[in-house]
Amino acid sequence: MPSAIRTLDASGDPRPIILFERRTRKIDLQNIRLLRSQYPQSAIILLTGTLDATERKAYLEAGTNSALRPDTDAATFDRTIRFITEYAFRYKPVHTAQPRLTGFRMPLWKRTFDVLASAGAIVLLSPVLLATAVAVRLDSPGPVIYRSKRVGSNYRVFDFLKFRSMRTDADSRLREMEELNQYAGQQPQPQAARIALDPAEVERLIPAIDGQGLLVSDDFVIPEQEHLQQVETEQRNAFVKFENDPRITRIGRFIRKYSIDELPQLFNILRGDMSVVGNRPLPLYEAEHLTSDEYIDRFMCPSGLTGLWQVEKRGGAGKLSPEERKRLDIYYAQHLSPLLDLKIILKTFTAFIQKENV
Repeated sequence: MPSAIRTLDASGDPRPIILFERRTRKIDLQNIRLLRSQYPQSAIILLTGTLDATERKAYLEAGTNSALRPDTDAATFDRTIRFITEYAFRYKPVHTAQPRLTGFRMPLWKRTFDVLASAGAIVLLSPVLLATAVAVRLDSPGPVIYRSKRVGSNYRVFDFLKFRSMRTDADSRLREMEELNQYAGQQPQPQAARIALDPAEVERLIPAIDGQGLLVSDDFVIPEQEHLQQVETEQRNAFVKFENDPRITRIGRFIRKYSIDELPQLFNILRGDMSVVGNRPLPLYEAEHLTSDEYIDRFMCPSGLTGLWQVEKRGGAGKLSPEERKRLDIYYAQHLSPLLDLKIILKTFTAFIQKENV
């Protein structure tokens, strides 16, 4: 790496295009971060085979701009380089002086209340907890407690506890039921056309795009505008919720209606994963769409058993849009206070019974 940096320094190019061959992940990420810090305006192209989602995320966060297979043909390689040269360097990021993000720290008053409230509630509600556990066990085969990975404050992942209210194969059926998602909108979302990567075909298509940018992958070419529309749709549908979900068991419908399925989260609160009041922790597949600067504040507060958007619409006939939920979450994170928590707790009791069958 030192010799590579000396070579780059000797070239005098303030915006070099760096081809980085993938070797060992840990060392690769360190070297990519070093290159990015030394040459912030560079374009770093990773030469690699197939990457899984975790690896792809790690290399992108370290500072790579794109990736190509080592056996990429010359025509595709040339088009990729020309695209980066023409477009990637055209727009320079504007950096404004902002305080360094240090993450959220739980206030002492809030943690004290959480410990006292959760411990007291566990003792008081122990008969309900025991009766529900027996009912869930008798109603359908499977564990009493459902554990799922959730993303909480500071993007920390933890085991989220609930009484199981669904069939044991619920997770495997999730992607088969996207048409039931009440936040996916009424219109079917068209898939952007993907064209097999044939150099001659790409050359033929470029004039027909009428000025649109083309995003070139090893496997397909897609107009930039269609790609942006797909990303926007995914972000708009980040919250997944189903109407009359057939995966829910008979006991599950009852304990969900009265929020009894949420009671095991008292143990999450007691051990510090969550708070009584906060933003709902999100599943990984939802949280991954909310990592931009626009939504980062949502995770700069505690995860909660109840929260602002629950009491705003819970018990009413109206349904929150995904954007409404996000904005209410951000509002709570930015206005966290004992008074706001007290208001939410009081409203929770009046909005306890959900009229939405979800």
